[in-house]
Amino acid sequence: MKGFTEKFGCNGPEASWLKNTLLFRQWEGMKQEILLHKWYESEKAGYDIGWERAAVDWMIKHGPMCTRQAEENKHF
Repeated sequence: MKGFTEKFGCNGPEASWLKNTLLFRQWEGMKQEILLHKWYESEKAGYDIGWERAAVDWMIKHGPMCTRQAEENKHF
């Protein structure tokens, strides 16, 4: 799978700033987590569940909103 910078032709010195942004680093981390989730869930299901299903399932179960809600619940 091509990365963002390769897919949109943003590689080279003119795009190095992009890879250093917080947004890009967070997306790379989330992407790795979703790929791992996809692998685990596909193994459980016995077939490849696909990127979209894995991404949606990961967002519901482990995504940023779940993390934020868990942190808010700690304070009460």
